[in-house]
Amino acid sequence: MGEGGLAGLTYHVRTFGCQMNLHDSERVAGVLDSCGMLEVPTPEEADVVVFMTCCVREKADTHLQGQASAMVSAPVPPSGLRTVCVGGCIAQREGDAMRSFIPNVDVVFGTQAIASLPRLIEESRSEAGSSLKADTAEPGTAFSSDLPDHRESPFHAWVPIMTGCNNFCSYCIVPYVRGRERSRAMEDVVAEVDALVADGVREVCLLGQNVNSYGRDSYGEPRFAELLRAVAATGVERIRFTSSHPKDLTDETIAAMAELPAVMPQLHLAVQSGSTDVLRRMNRKYTREDYLDLVRRIRAAMPDIALSTDIIVGFPNETEEDFLETLSLVREAAFSSAFTFIYSKREGTPAAAVDDPTPREEIQGRFDRLAALVQEQSWDYNRRQVGRTVDVLVEGPSKKDPGVLTGHSPENVTVLFEAPEGADPADLVGKVVPVEVLDGRPWYLRGACVGDPR
Repeated sequence: MGEGGLAGLTYHVRTFGCQMNLHDSERVAGVLDSCGMLEVPTPEEADVVVFMTCCVREKADTHLQGQASAMVSAPVPPSGLRTVCVGGCIAQREGDAMRSFIPNVDVVFGTQAIASLPRLIEESRSEAGSSLKADTAEPGTAFSSDLPDHRESPFHAWVPIMTGCNNFCSYCIVPYVRGRERSRAMEDVVAEVDALVADGVREVCLLGQNVNSYGRDSYGEPRFAELLRAVAATGVERIRFTSSHPKDLTDETIAAMAELPAVMPQLHLAVQSGSTDVLRRMNRKYTREDYLDLVRRIRAAMPDIALSTDIIVGFPNETEEDFLETLSLVREAAFSSAFTFIYSKREGTPAAAVDDPTPREEIQGRFDRLAALVQEQSWDYNRRQVGRTVDVLVEGPSKKDPGVLTGHSPENVTVLFEAPEGADPADLVGKVVPVEVLDGRPWYLRGACVGDPR
């Protein structure tokens, strides 16, 4: 890709939403780097501002509108002309209509159009933003992993293994903006991880809207367990993955997770509701009993696994009895953590057409009760870690105290600890440090280094 007329311009990428968006943002940055553009830390300093968006929840739309519109009053950029670009799922959903609610947007590019971004920026700047430049072609066969990258971390990498979704949960917009499931060839995934390991990457996170169904479209049946084994054979030290749909998590995958030391003892398994009736209306294709049986099988194979989840409160016509079933499932599953959300209507999904007379204050009350239970469980889980020594992959200094380092345990819990006396904290970034847990708080652990970094 040539530099064209973009060389020397500055850019800033701001990301909303899921890990797939984080990966796509790194590819956006890589593409712009390859054009000779220069990354800057704030949008105010940038000639080109790129917003990578998620449309799963209404809050993301609101954040985008506010931050993109604020560029109108931002200081004049170095070149004298600022180009505002919107990519990702909201861009795919809205297309040419984006200017109806963000009048100052110049470029819109969909989930499959990252490679088109430099051309769209050049066209927009050559015409001083007089017309919207857009590329929201329907999902094809290409993967953004084929583009140049600009990783945020030298020791961690996102590795997409598939994109799209076939599940059509009744509340979810993802299948409509990311398309149907498409799996990468296994040899391509393994080759990418091989190259990352050679480049010093210690941890990879395999990405897909439903990683457990990886390979079904290409090979006729899911082959995620086989992929885990192949990725582990590259020698990468840590493997994580997201997202996992309960209906497709097989005993073969559970066995691979239990047998492979590189696969971290942590699993995010979204349940969404504890009520079988609500799950049916969500089109989740499993029951409350199915989910709890799956949890029992997982814990039988991996007794110490940290299990986290997603839960939606206030799905249309959820009753108090439905909600109480969710609370009881949370207690029985004993999650180490959970992301909780109030239902957000997404136009174009089946659930959006359902009227719900439940008062907002009642839904908020349920959410608060669930959040309190989740915090109590997270705190209890973290307190049980006190006295353990965990291997922490150090990510950098704490935002509040540069003398305190932060990273994640194998169970994906945030760990804070002070650098050993005489050590330069910067030298520990990217190292694995043994840390004894001294205190467990609701959302993190505190500890002390008790061994040599490696």
